[in-house]
Amino acid sequence: MKLIVGIGNPGRKYEFTRHNAGFIILDRFAEKSGLCFKPSKFQFYQAGGELNSTPFFLMKPTTYVNNSGEAIIDFTSTHSMEPQDILVIHDDLNLPIGKVKIKRSGASGGHNGIESIIYHLEEDNFPRIRFGIGNNFGKGEMADYVLDKFEEKDSELLNTGADLCINLIEKFIFSGYKGMADYFSLFSLPPKDDNTSPKNE
Repeated sequence: MKLIVGIGNPGRKYEFTRHNAGFIILDRFAEKSGLCFKPSKFQFYQAGGELNSTPFFLMKPTTYVNNSGEAIIDFTSTHSMEPQDILVIHDDLNLPIGKVKIKRSGASGGHNGIESIIYHLEEDNFPRIRFGIGNNFGKGEMADYVLDKFEEKDSELLNTGADLCINLIEKFIFSGYKGMADYFSLFSLPPKDDNTSPKNE
């Protein structure tokens, strides 16, 4: 079984904001797969399906970004799974808008949602899709920037990046991180991921 987690903030106030890139991508994947998110008894919305005989769950935490790890612990408390089978999709200020990179494991890179997941799982050995949102903001304006909506002029970049993410999710469900990395290598050579630590090779 695979768990695909999109990081974002719940509620209409935050729809289509930069910090909700993970939600946006999961919504598009669910729509393509004919799935609909439903509330659970825990701190997340969920949808489930099966690809290539592999069951998967999609998760959108309702904990807000900074506490994303709480929702994942809620899920893993009732489902036995390895961290390597949890794929997290999140926004990244260090990448241009619509740029996609993958990461096998490692530190949070300053993202509070990833930091929360690492804290609650007590390890960082879970793969990620990093979705670029750019960093065109001045000093002290980061919070407003990530909580603002994407601009219309960025729609083409967003759509291209989101389409790649959807394909990467499918590859991850089929064959884990290796399958996702092999597919990603067709679009970005080298490397297959952005880790240099020996434990992530």
